[in-house]
Amino acid sequence: MGQEWQGRDLSPTLPLQSIVAYFNKLAGKSKEEAKLAFLKLIFKWPTFGSAFFEVKQTTEPNFPEILLIAINKYGVSLIDPRSKDILTTHPFTKISNWSSGNTYFHITIGNLVRGSKLLCETSLGYKMDDLLTSYISQMLTAMSKQRGCRSGK
Repeated sequence: MGQEWQGRDLSPTLPLQSIVAYFNKLAGKSKEEAKLAFLKLIFKWPTFGSAFFEVKQTTEPNFPEILLIAINKYGVSLIDPRSKDILTTHPFTKISNWSSGNTYFHITIGNLVRGSKLLCETSLGYKMDDLLTSYISQMLTAMSKQRGCRSGK
């Protein structure tokens, strides 16, 4: 965390000296300027705007059994709930399939033949599915608009 908050350290206990140093940088600014500076800072964090879901994963032995899944404009991130470290982020372009139910959320990264599947137990599978569907739909709409502009349509 050293010089400036970059969002890498997501732990709930931040060093007091860093908080004081950042606070001192805002001294003399108006309330609105301080708010804007804060928003510009947190906007850069890789989890900014995320919806977080706690799940129990049953397929990946290298990850903790209980994971936080963050879904945001960058894709789907798997987060260690204890350290708050981002273990991996899968952009939407790498997600080939997903499904959900009352007690689960499953996601396939890569293609169906050479991909990996993450199986999760959660009561929020439908919410995760809806959010992922919305982000991917938005991405596909933006991509089709870009293709239309390039081809002169």
